Amino acid sequence: MSDYDEVTAFLGEWGLFQRLIFFLLSASIIPNGFTGLSAVFLTASPEHRCLIPDTLNLTSAWRNHSIPLETKDGRQVLQSCRRYRLATIANFSALGLEPGLDVDLEQLEQESCLDGWEYNQDVFLSTIVTEWDLVCKDDWKAPLTTSLFYVGVLMGSFISGQLSDRFGRKNVLFLTMAMQTGFSFLQVFSVNFEMFTVLFVLVGMGHISNYVAAFILGTEILSKSVRIIFATLGVCIFYAFGFMVLPLFAYFIRDWRKLLMAITMPGVLCGVLWWFIPESPRWLVSQGRIKEAEVIIRKAAKINRIAAPSTIFNPSELQDLNSKRPQSHHIYDLIRTRNIRILTIMSIILWLTISVGYFGLSLDTPNLHGNIYVNSFFLAAVEVPAYVLAWLLLQHVTRRYSMVASLFLGGSVLLFVHLVPSELNYLSTALVMVGKFGITSAYSMVYVYTAELYPTVVRNMGVGVSSTASRLGSILSPYFVYLGAYNRSLPYILMGSLTILTAIVTLFFPESSGASLPDTIDQMQKVKRPSSQPQPETPRVPQNKTSESLFCERGAVPQLWHCLPQAFFLPT
Repeated sequence: MSDYDEVTAFLGEWGLFQRLIFFLLSASIIPNGFTGLSAVFLTASPEHRCLIPDTLNLTSAWRNHSIPLETKDGRQVLQSCRRYRLATIANFSALGLEPGLDVDLEQLEQESCLDGWEYNQDVFLSTIVTEWDLVCKDDWKAPLTTSLFYVGVLMGSFISGQLSDRFGRKNVLFLTMAMQTGFSFLQVFSVNFEMFTVLFVLVGMGHISNYVAAFILGTEILSKSVRIIFATLGVCIFYAFGFMVLPLFAYFIRDWRKLLMAITMPGVLCGVLWWFIPESPRWLVSQGRIKEAEVIIRKAAKINRIAAPSTIFNPSELQDLNSKRPQSHHIYDLIRTRNIRILTIMSIILWLTISVGYFGLSLDTPNLHGNIYVNSFFLAAVEVPAYVLAWLLLQHVTRRYSMVASLFLGGSVLLFVHLVPSELNYLSTALVMVGKFGITSAYSMVYVYTAELYPTVVRNMGVGVSSTASRLGSILSPYFVYLGAYNRSLPYILMGSLTILTAIVTLFFPESSGASLPDTIDQMQKVKRPSSQPQPETPRVPQNKTSESLFCERGAVPQLWHCLPQAFFLPT
């Protein structure tokens, strides 16, 4: 019997149809680059201080000295949340006493910002922080908003695969794209912090769900040789492109509502792609809708200028892609034996740490020295060579050492940031860029590595649990950035230390490069231990399987948003 890939092999590998699908689906990811890190500008907290009402009759000297000073990063700055008691300094002003000469400012009573705040508008005209005064005792609300966006991403990652399996790839792609765009548009009209945050959760659900649907649709339509490139250099780089364009929008649009409206519009334009992107013929075949699948494939052959055979699918010979049901297993199997239990714990640590580093560095852009818009652009641009490097490493270097090298690079430079003298601000920013480069490379490789280590019977759950840990890391990342309000170096020290420790942990992972995929828990490679004897050489992959096909047997891995395409369709 023939399988789908053999039946459709006459279409070729890289015809005009495949190129259109590759670029149109990748282009549909660009709005995700806007939305995924829009919080960098929407929730930014400008410099602020207590508002001194104009109606108060103060001399210019007392107005200039109405805010206490504090030492921050080795320099004297105005306090953000305290002022001298206005009734007191108004009396001194009326008596003609001078601050610092007739009155010792250190002895004056202080009070909170009872009349609100005034914000520096040199960088931002408005953000949700300035509009709803999310500062001082309410400064925890801005990182909470970002964390709840990633809670929405977590929820969306749970349901996106199931929705796509049930209702079709194309339908879910455009439905969730409309969900992301629609709720983002409604955010523009938010009347308070609570409304904005609830809508941001829903935007997060649509954000990840349309990413997953586009990824699945591309991997099912594109040929075997193109799927690995689509997964690494297609959707990832176009996502980075959206992230690179985001600061350009933010530079020219300094008001948060207008900025949100501007970055929402490209999602509306993506609706035009409905007439150019087909449903997955593979999914249609799995649903028994053979005639609809044939129509799409004949149209693809026409676009490629290839003559299609008179009969494409013969129901009596077509292999049912879902006929082989895996043996039932439970999540308990991920901790049933000592070896898989250690691997699961190590994988959770690895994914969580990488996610904290990636999103923490991305969201920390406003706190870097230099221009926030330039810094944001370079933090996005550095992802492009990072993805290319990851793809090359996956092709030519062992998985374990590739991961360890990337993590050591990212973690070590972050630890050096706080040692850079304050006058060398550009050097510290450059080190952060290098750290982002290393962590991004590791982030794009960890999906391949994890799926190769787990056996087929629990690979679905293993990658799912690890991906959940990644989402938890993204939820925690805004609070790593938040710690910078107390000590500017603390986020880098924590993220750098965690990344280095995780790199050391990764040294004890088994090596999966060139090894055949384990099918059962007993076939898994043993986690390395310092005192263990050298492991016997792992069996090599049979010649009829490529290194990219080390992911899983057909149907064994869930449709998670970063699984590489060979996770779904291995050659038979």
